[in-house]
Amino acid sequence: MKLPSRYLQDAVDQLSTLPSIGKRSALRLVLSLLHRKPEEIERFAQAFLALKTHVKHCKSCKNVSDNEICSICSNPQRNHEIICVVEDIRDILAIEETNSFKGIYHVLGGIISPMDGIGPNDLNINDLIFKASSSNVREVIFALSPTMEGDTTNYYLYKKLKPFDILITTLSRGVSVGSELHYTDGLTLGRSLLNRTPFKLEA
Repeated sequence: MKLPSRYLQDAVDQLSTLPSIGKRSALRLVLSLLHRKPEEIERFAQAFLALKTHVKHCKSCKNVSDNEICSICSNPQRNHEIICVVEDIRDILAIEETNSFKGIYHVLGGIISPMDGIGPNDLNINDLIFKASSSNVREVIFALSPTMEGDTTNYYLYKKLKPFDILITTLSRGVSVGSELHYTDGLTLGRSLLNRTPFKLEA
């Protein structure tokens, strides 16, 4: 797609680097921005600069936060004895919308996927093991997507956590196998969380 302006081309090229944004979608978005007032464009750009400059990852759970410790981990009303293990922030948002969970989270930052070159050392697993061994954790919930990669990660985590005197549970199978957790509707996700079952290795 050859465009009549190199500035337009550069903007389209940058937007098309985002996930699920093709060249045509990027062009439509850029043309929309082109018709906005200069002050609107400046606010738009400043929002993303501020995002990169100020957003942190919680030192405790790795959730996205404006502070060193996120609002969930710093909330004394949350049950810090129960940790829900998720792949990324989208899963936290999905679970929080259900209002079914009052514990805290642990963000792995992905799941084990040999095909994608992602192994246990690429994930935030050591911090989870440390929490389980050194704090008053009573239960760890595996809330990973019910995919082959998610199951592989569950098995790996289970073997690492098994030596500790804690309950290890997983979501009930109300969540469709093969789907990503954050795409599950809130009612199904909430029920799957409330009806979680002890995690067991398949024979």
